[in-house]
Amino acid sequence: MNEKASLRARAEIDLAALRANVRELRARAGGAQLMAVVKSDAYGHGAVPCARAALEAGATWLGTATPQEALALRAAGLGSRVMCWLWTPGGPWREAIEADIDVSVSGLWALREVVAAAAEAGRTARIHLKADTGLGRNGCQPADWPELVAEARTAEESGAVRVTGLWSHFACADEPGHPSIAAQLTVFRDMVAYAEKAGVEPEVRHIANSPATLTVPESHFDLVRTGIAMYGISPSPELGTPADFGLRPVMTLSASVALVKQVPAGHGISYGHHYTTPAETTLALVPLGYADGIPRHASGRGPVLVAGRVRTVAGRVAMDQFVVDLEGDRTEPGAEAVLFGPGDRGEPTAEDWAVAADTIAYEIVTRIGTRVPRVHVGA
Repeated sequence: MNEKASLRARAEIDLAALRANVRELRARAGGAQLMAVVKSDAYGHGAVPCARAALEAGATWLGTATPQEALALRAAGLGSRVMCWLWTPGGPWREAIEADIDVSVSGLWALREVVAAAAEAGRTARIHLKADTGLGRNGCQPADWPELVAEARTAEESGAVRVTGLWSHFACADEPGHPSIAAQLTVFRDMVAYAEKAGVEPEVRHIANSPATLTVPESHFDLVRTGIAMYGISPSPELGTPADFGLRPVMTLSASVALVKQVPAGHGISYGHHYTTPAETTLALVPLGYADGIPRHASGRGPVLVAGRVRTVAGRVAMDQFVVDLEGDRTEPGAEAVLFGPGDRGEPTAEDWAVAADTIAYEIVTRIGTRVPRVHVGA
């Protein structure tokens, strides 16, 4: 039995496609460096293999949300520049400093914890000051920026920290022409200018995420941070398809059909009997469910390629399985059911599942659970 047939399900990760995507994004970034964002296990693709592939393709930085994610990259032997940005009080600042990780600082409490941890470690911490230019999440408000910059400069002069970056994040870069894009760029330039006038000499200034990398060249500055685009998924259907940007989806999610059976007309399918067979038909059981990250919201709508045709989930997605109505067609247990992939074979894409579940493709790939093994190919 081949490897595909022997697995209940698999998420095949095409590292050759990922490397090609990184090269394309580097070309679009002009002279800016590229940070490969591998947070949330590389958006569900496997952080360490994807990080290595991205670095091989020319990425010079790796980005994570949590310090634990960053420390895991160091534990795996990855020696590139690594930045992490989602901190809470009492976080592992000292461990990050000792691992040569660049850390983000959005307020005085974080700066003071970094300074204390640097003293404990006997090393200078590398920090990026984050500006809230309009997203309204993490980051320092313009009104509080002078105080943060002043204290950071004092910490620099004492040798506790080195401000290696000034950065921010867009709110609506995935909406072409949204007025907030230009407004945030103006605020960012002003906040960077203030910090530099106060004596900050950053290595990198960065605000561009995936959509801005693709469509807002004036936002590239010294570094772009590419997340979802690196995995071959368009940041927004309004911006274009992956192919429009020279990108290829990296993940293909498939499963082995667990059961095939004939049922009569009028047979209820899955919980609640939201689907009833309109005629005598053949059913195929696909052994994936919401415990594996298949969105229950896509019940009755999620597309699946089985037996040469794209079918729709019949009835509700359950915790471990769902059913498709083959409408009299035949297949065998062990046959491949493809939920999404690049679309080359007529299979659905992650974007198709996003439409079916009223969400975004980011969520579709990121939520695929740990019960589904990642099989990395194209290494």
